[in-house]
Amino acid sequence: MTYYFSYPGTARRARHMMQRTMDSEWQQQECNVTFPIDVKAEDDAYIITALIPGIKAEDLNIQIVNETLSIQGELVNDREENARYLLAERPFGKFCRTLTLPEQLDSAKSEAEFENGVLKLRIPKAEQAKPKAIKVITKK
Repeated sequence: MTYYFSYPGTARRARHMMQRTMDSEWQQQECNVTFPIDVKAEDDAYIITALIPGIKAEDLNIQIVNETLSIQGELVNDREENARYLLAERPFGKFCRTLTLPEQLDSAKSEAEFENGVLKLRIPKAEQAKPKAIKVITKK
């Protein structure tokens, strides 16, 4: 079972980070839904897996700037307005997550797939961020 929490402080921090790095209409709007993310570091890329059920792939907004990744979207409230719910736990509203990774990213070579509510991103590290071997020569 997966739980989704809405923490005002988390949304405020994510929005603040996004405002510093992104220029979009989301800057002025409240993000009040969070979602779990795993970030795996490989030698040449980062693999990000996010659980975002209830959204369509075309409704996701993913941006990469330097070493910052931003995932944004909105879960629609499809509850009946005048209905009497005994339990209403499904989240709705705007969501945004901004991650700053340790190295610059190559957004042009990034890949994304979305299936069954699971977003998988493969974001290569930028060439300048990859370690380079330097051949040492001796002078005689």
